[in-house]
Amino acid sequence: MTGPTETAALATRVRALLEAHWDPARGYCVPNPSTYPHLWLWDSCFHAVIWAHLGDDRAVTELTAVLDGQLAGGLVPHMRYGPEPPDAWLGPLPTSSSLTQPPMFGHAARVLAAHGLTVGPDVLERARRGLDWLWEHRRAPDGLLYIVHPWEAGNDHSPRWDDWGAPGRTAADYDRAARSAWNAARVHDLAFAADGAATWSSSFVVEPAAFNAYVAFNLAELADVLDDDELAGRARELAEASDRLLWDGESALWADLPVVGGGPSARIPISDGVMGALVTGNAGKAHAALDQLTRPDRFGAPAGPANVARRHPSYDPGMYWRGAAWPHLNYLLHLALRRWGRDDEASALAARTREISAASGWAEYWHAETGAPLGAVPQSWTGLALAMDER
Repeated sequence: MTGPTETAALATRVRALLEAHWDPARGYCVPNPSTYPHLWLWDSCFHAVIWAHLGDDRAVTELTAVLDGQLAGGLVPHMRYGPEPPDAWLGPLPTSSSLTQPPMFGHAARVLAAHGLTVGPDVLERARRGLDWLWEHRRAPDGLLYIVHPWEAGNDHSPRWDDWGAPGRTAADYDRAARSAWNAARVHDLAFAADGAATWSSSFVVEPAAFNAYVAFNLAELADVLDDDELAGRARELAEASDRLLWDGESALWADLPVVGGGPSARIPISDGVMGALVTGNAGKAHAALDQLTRPDRFGAPAGPANVARRHPSYDPGMYWRGAAWPHLNYLLHLALRRWGRDDEASALAARTREISAASGWAEYWHAETGAPLGAVPQSWTGLALAMDER
């Protein structure tokens, strides 16, 4: 267990991390000033969670900044641009992307409320509208939600996208330029609504297991804040649809379902397939998936959980989204373990995440076998280690 002295020391370091990335003029933390100088949807929602654990009312400011970018129809963009737009074309809008990302603003609102921070009714209403937009504009006839670009999933270069032609089957063809070019091409395949929101793709549409779990989770979290039975019902409905249509009994994971493009790679075992445990009502499925977080033949790497099953041919523990360990995923998996009463495992995951986060210099992600820092260093969301409490 982490004692009060260790927790206070960690909080001091995490506060320094966020302070260094805080932009008071724009009201949010940049994930990394050099590599990621813009606002990202779920990054800033995670920053709000961290600020709340620090007892800092910038949690409210950061959550407000996320929702200030909301489009007229309700989509919350996955990026709001900083002083300069990004190099890649992300849609027709001048100040934000036309894509979305896992809507962690429902969870952030609940965490802020639990820490006694007041989120104004206008911000909560925008959060509800953001979830309404997904429900009304991205729900397929089968009851699941779909995305139209890999960036919307959060794990934009997962091996699950291999059958859509994503670069990355070998280290040689997986450099940043190749990834950026492929993703940029996917943006040019999009159709857009009048307000600029992406609505469909001619090359990439998929119903992802984790994205559906994240939306159901955030529906339930915001429902708790608003005491909203309709949102709670949607959360249950989406979780049930995921159990019915995405559960893969062979792998004991939830798996993605291609709609346009794709193929068998959609069923490659990645830790996204465990995220249904955040929302499922089926204890057998939840425990079968969570069991794999510590199995050495699955996701149980020394610095893990690894993002890809360790014995799968695509596993590369030092490669971006092809096997590395990610602190924000650890945070969500920690919540899932707590939900199902697996407190010893949750505490162990929290302790390991805290240790590696600090030792890595708050790296964006790290080598799943060694814990060596990877990606942007430091990265603000890695401060989530503080929010993985052991109570």
